[in-house]
Amino acid sequence: MSISILGARVIDPHSGLDDITDLHLDQGKVLAIGQAPAGFEAQRLIQAQGLVAAPGLVDLDVALREPGYSRKGSIASETRAAVAGGVTSLCCPPQTKPVLDTSAVTELILDRARDAGHSKVFPIGALTKGLEGEQLAELVALRDAGCVAFGNGLTSIGNNRTLARALEYAATFDLTVIFHSQDRDLAQGGLAHEGPMASFLGLPGIPETAETVALARNLLLVEQTGVRAHFTQITSARGARLIAQAQALGLPVTADVALYQLILTDEALRDFSSLYHVQPPLRTAADRDGLREAVKSGVIQAISSHHQPHERDAKLAPFGATEPGISSVDILLPLAMTLVEDGLLDLPTLLARLTQGPAEALRLPAGALNVGAAADLVLFDPKASTVAGEQWHSKGQNCPFIGHCLPGAVRYTVVDGRVCHEG
Repeated sequence: MSISILGARVIDPHSGLDDITDLHLDQGKVLAIGQAPAGFEAQRLIQAQGLVAAPGLVDLDVALREPGYSRKGSIASETRAAVAGGVTSLCCPPQTKPVLDTSAVTELILDRARDAGHSKVFPIGALTKGLEGEQLAELVALRDAGCVAFGNGLTSIGNNRTLARALEYAATFDLTVIFHSQDRDLAQGGLAHEGPMASFLGLPGIPETAETVALARNLLLVEQTGVRAHFTQITSARGARLIAQAQALGLPVTADVALYQLILTDEALRDFSSLYHVQPPLRTAADRDGLREAVKSGVIQAISSHHQPHERDAKLAPFGATEPGISSVDILLPLAMTLVEDGLLDLPTLLARLTQGPAEALRLPAGALNVGAAADLVLFDPKASTVAGEQWHSKGQNCPFIGHCLPGAVRYTVVDGRVCHEG
């Protein structure tokens, strides 16, 4: 279908465009920006005065839970939730059952995502077989099947020699490796950030050094091997400084942060609500402020939801027995807009961290509104509001923001020139 979007404020961080203009879409591509080509007749007109048009959001970590965990979510439900939050492209982690370490699992996920017809899905393959940290997975075969990067989740590879060999192999084929930097031994048994709040609540702590020790090791191995590396779920100000130092040395290093880490601190655990049980844990206000500065400066170039849907029972046990994770891709854009409302980021910078930054980090064909590119975009009203939970598509309702009134409202999400969501 051919579509003309009229009178929107078009913000494209990739090209630097920020202007009130028109967009014309045809055959799944951006046909023109500004004046329509001669003879072009749109089958649908969207009057977008007062709305912002931006590249569709790119989320680097959305757990789809399929295959293997259908009680928590499915590819259909979670990609539907994604487009409601303005996300047109997402990466799914390898923690499925069976683990995403074969071409067959990769193809299953991609086939079901195409059948669902919502957001685009880019699988992250397992770095090691079964995520066990011992034998390298068939990385090249996984790449050929559609995996865009490789990681081992929070299951760290304990043997440094094994990890170094894995990184050398990945570097040989120019593959991107994703690091969740948390030292297994220092984090073992921990439930919250090690500090006054954990002590007050009697919860076993995870020190900041669980992140920084692992991060330092991983960065040294990146320097040794030359592998392209993306560091995900950075939680501490010191961790962000280590990333900045590596970038200053010219290492091929990028990073992302979970959106909730830019909003919440470990003070949220005061009432023992399991909705705030996440891994890695929420840290201090000083860490949050350091992460915000790193996002503002571009040291951390991507903001992600780190969406982890759970069934209701997973959060009903005592805090220590609940499963960690927050479901939030449904509200990614409105929740991120709180950073603009609070004066922490301007709107173009926020959109850069939600579109261009993540797309470039993993070299995804997304995050820009270039003429000839895929027509993946979001139209939202920055002056409207969204009540989180009023419209909810994810199977997981384990979200501490449900009931909150958030700034901004997604009006249209377009994927390959198809309107996949209207709000």
